[in-house]
This record gives sequence, structure tokens and C-alpha cells, in this order.
Amino acid sequence: MLDLTNIVKNINSILWGPPMMIILLGFGIFSTIYLGFPQLKRLPIGFKSTFGGIFNKKKTKKGSMSSFQALATAVAAQVGTGNIGGVAAAISMGGPGAVFWMWMTAIFGMSTISVEAILAQKYRRRRNGDLVGGPAYYLSQGLKNKGFENLGKFLATTFAVLIVVALGFVGNMVQSNSISLALAEAFNMPAIIIGFVISIFAAFIFIGGMGRIAKFAETVVPFMAVIYLLGSIVVMVRFSNMIGPTFKAIFEGAFSSKALLGGATGIAVKTAIRYGIARGLFSNEAGMGSTPNSHAVAHVDHPVIQGCVAMIGVFVDTMLVCTATSVVVIATKTYQIDSLQSVMITMEAFKIAFGKVGSSFLAISLTFFAFTTLVGWYYFGESNIKFLFKKKVYLRIYQFLVLLFIILGSVLKIELVWEMADMFNGLMVIPNIIGLFILLKEVKKIYRDFDIRNNNGEILSYNYLYED
Repeated sequence: MLDLTNIVKNINSILWGPPMMIILLGFGIFSTIYLGFPQLKRLPIGFKSTFGGIFNKKKTKKGSMSSFQALATAVAAQVGTGNIGGVAAAISMGGPGAVFWMWMTAIFGMSTISVEAILAQKYRRRRNGDLVGGPAYYLSQGLKNKGFENLGKFLATTFAVLIVVALGFVGNMVQSNSISLALAEAFNMPAIIIGFVISIFAAFIFIGGMGRIAKFAETVVPFMAVIYLLGSIVVMVRFSNMIGPTFKAIFEGAFSSKALLGGATGIAVKTAIRYGIARGLFSNEAGMGSTPNSHAVAHVDHPVIQGCVAMIGVFVDTMLVCTATSVVVIATKTYQIDSLQSVMITMEAFKIAFGKVGSSFLAISLTFFAFTTLVGWYYFGESNIKFLFKKKVYLRIYQFLVLLFIILGSVLKIELVWEMADMFNGLMVIPNIIGLFILLKEVKKIYRDFDIRNNNGEILSYNYLYED
């Protein structure tokens, strides 16, 4: 097992090297400029559509989700162990400066995720009565329209296989691993029992299809996020004298004049960038091609509306939840304890602030975070199983395998699981980003169409609901 861990680590050292950083941030920066800074100009549309959708009981079309349900499903996937264990691990390995690079990934990732959501809306399809969409669909159809049919098929199939493995299998191992670790520490529960219980609850939601997944997400996600943020704010208040030094450490660790001289400081900055971007992507998933699978099925009047809503998911995930975890971990200095890893770092921070109650609070919070992510990631994989196979029997096989990996993940070593997650997440980015670059000009046209129609006060009704 140790040899496998080292092999995966070596792959990640190449995969998550400068090229990946340049690709991810590069596309985010380029699309930001090319599309006219949508994360600034169009963010109000996202907030209005998102929070207006909470109370909007307008009936959605059969086989689709409301805009808010699609966002909740996306946020369910985004806000998970990456926000608690992943952020703590990034700070532990890359220092406080890693937080700054998470922020950069999020700011420019908002533009990236809006592009993904818009394309997902345009190229979505119907399969057996339900809407489906995402990178596999806009890669195959969008690139075909551009004259790259064979390339589109190859990239789409590659992506579909990778996302099933990365999220449905390996990613959900991460979630169950973190849940079992937290509950075992807080309540002394056997890991294997935890794995079986998680799989039973997951199966109940899976078999309910899109409708049950959407209802679960819109009910649980807002509640769990607010509770965790309130708990983090209380910790910050108790350690208010450390807030200033915490943000100072973040900016000094991210980039300092000393780094220009190279040496140890330069290496530290490079490490901060590597883990900041890796964990930032794992958390907000911008550019990875996962959340478009839920944004594709939103019932909205124009693709741009869901593109703006998608940006809110990144904002909530990284700028709110990840930042809350970061400040708590740095302010309490638990990231400096060598004997702690991942989730245990954050748990120790809450334990310092609240005692045993803090450990229980964090364990329960992480259980909700990880479980909702597990459901979201299952759904993303399901969309791609439907792309790869038309027969329902393959969906049943996929469901069984996901449940099996959930149980396996609860008893495996943390280091190997996280390294494998980083590896498959990185591989997913490659076909998706290639497609985004090719189709970016098309997104700009869709933005322009929205502006013209919106300025004219037209009520839109886009209908990309094709039968396969």
C-alpha cells in the first residue's frame, strides 16, 4: 500500500505542477477578461436568482430541477470534506499562504464555472424522461458543431469515464473516509459500521432519482452551511485577538519579497500555491467539470441566468466556508501540530474553543458536509453513466459499486485516499478545459444574446430538451 501511495504522489507532483496551475488560473483569468469580468458585472444577477429562488415555488418541468435546487445540488457536492479536512491539510502542508491561492482559484473560478454552466444548459439532453447534461454532452455536441467530431467524442468519453471513477468511486471514498474518521474520534464508533450505515442512507436517496436528490439538497444544504458558519464565527470571536495575525500570515505566506531570492522561502511559496490550488479546485470544483452536471438540468429562462447562479456556488464554498475553516485553523494554530492530519486539525481547533462539545459539533458538521457531497457526486457520476450506457442495468451496477466504495473508503488510510482524489481530479480537468477553450467564443455570443434580450425586456424561454 505504501508503494501505491508513493506512486500516486509522484504522479500528482507532475500533474499538479506548474502546467496545471497555469491551465486552471490561466483559463479563469483569460475567460474573465474575454467575457468582461462576469464575476463582478453579473454577480448581482446570480444573487437575485439564487435567493429569490429559495421562496419561489414555481413548478418546474418534469425531469428537471429549479435553479435553486440545481445550485443546492452543486453546493452539496462543493461543500464537503474539502472545506474542513482539505483546507486544514492544505494549510498544514502548504502553510497559511495556501489560503490566498484558494481565494485566487475561487475568484477566477467563478468565471470558469459560469462558462461550464452555460454550455451545460445549451447542450443538455433528455434520457428516459430526465434532463442530463455536463461536459460529456457539450464536448461531444459542441465540438462536433465546430468540426471536431472525433476529438469531441474522444474527450467526452474520456471525461465521462474519469468523472465516474473520480467522484462516484474514489471521491466518495474520501467522503466516507472523513466521516468515519470524525465519528470514530468523537464517538468511538467502529469505522466499518459507520461505512455500512452511510451506504444504507445513501442507497435510500439514490433510488429516489433526481427528484429525491434535489429535495434532499435544497433542504439540507442551506441549513448545514449556516450552522457551520455560525460555529466558526463563535470560534473567531473567542480568538478575536488572532484575526489580524491570521490574515497577515496568509498574505505573507502566499507571496513575500523574500521569495524573489529563492531558497527555502521560495520553496514554501511554491508549496503554498500547489496545495492552495489543488485543495481550492477539490473544494469549489471550478474547471473540473463536475457541477455542470447539475446546472444543466435547471429550469431557467436563459442559460446565462444559471451561469450567474453557478458563480454563487463558488462564492459560498470558498469565500465563505473555506475561509471560515482557514481562519479557525490558523487562529488556533492547530495546523502546526505535527501529529494531526486533515479533519483532525480542524476538530482540534473546535475542541480547543469548545472542549468535547467542539469535537462533537465538528464531527456532526463534517458528516452532513461529506454526506451531501457524496450524494451530489453520485448524481454527477449517474449523469455520465447515462452518457456512456443507455441500458438501465448499467445504472444499477453503478449504484452498487458506489455503495461498495463508500464502505471501502471508511476503512482505508487517509493519505492514499486524498492523493488518489487529487490525481483523478487533475485528470478530469484536462479534457474539460480543452473543450472550454474551444467553446469559449460561443459562450460570449450567448452572453451577448442575453444582454440584448434582457435590455429589451423580453421574457425568454430557451428549450434545449432533445430526446435521445
